[in-house]
Amino acid sequence: MPASSSASALSDPAWMRRLLIATALAFLALFLLLPLVAVFAEALRRGVGAYWTALVDEDALEAIKLTLIVAAIAVPANLVFGVAASWCVAKFDFYGKNLLITLIDLPFSVSPVISGLIYVLLFGLNGAIGPFLKAQGIQIIFAVPGLVLATIFVTFPFVARELIPLMQEQGTEEEEAALVLGAGGWQTFWRVTLPNIKWGLLYGVLLCNARAMGEFGAVSVVSGHIRGYTNTMPLHVEILYNEYNFVAAFAVASVLAMLALVTLVAKSALEWRFGAELAATRHK
Repeated sequence: MPASSSASALSDPAWMRRLLIATALAFLALFLLLPLVAVFAEALRRGVGAYWTALVDEDALEAIKLTLIVAAIAVPANLVFGVAASWCVAKFDFYGKNLLITLIDLPFSVSPVISGLIYVLLFGLNGAIGPFLKAQGIQIIFAVPGLVLATIFVTFPFVARELIPLMQEQGTEEEEAALVLGAGGWQTFWRVTLPNIKWGLLYGVLLCNARAMGEFGAVSVVSGHIRGYTNTMPLHVEILYNEYNFVAAFAVASVLAMLALVTLVAKSALEWRFGAELAATRHK
């Protein structure tokens, strides 16, 4: 921040600074802390016993398991894609580069429900290639593969979008020096590129994982809401709530809330570590 801006901010009246701080804190309390407290309060409204019973229910355990499975497949897939795409965009000039950047941003502009519907139109029984898949004994929609594909689609920008500006800022000098000294392509990536982007990569993976576990719209369309088979945690919460089983619904929702809190703490730690390393790199 320029010195003049800092001086201007410090010269503002004390009442204005306090008002802005109080407004920000009130906003956070109303729209973040209060809903979070409400989730845990409702989950524990009938005691710890009812809370635990809701979590160890067979359908709840299957929903938790499926959520972790989908995230465990989607996140590594997006990690590979994100690194490859960001490397291409940041390190090379080629025809269609702007198109690739636009396609990376596509899930941000398309509703998750629409993206799920696209998969239904492609892989459903009446879809473009659904009859062929059925003849081969392959089921995509209303099965785990559909959940994975929908989750990959809505989450694949996160890793690439964290790495592209970072790699563009770093330039290509270090990679070129490594190649001149005789390093191969994989050696250059593992020993030069990857160490330089590791914190940004971890940050992108963290955001991708948080979105994968909390995704609702796209997976809702392709899942079929089959209990114990295609219900992830967000879908299971919806079903329980619609059945007026509020304690169980908020109990499962509290697991998602705890995962969100863990993600927030890890995100803050990575931001601090990444920011400190980036500042050190700029001062070299």
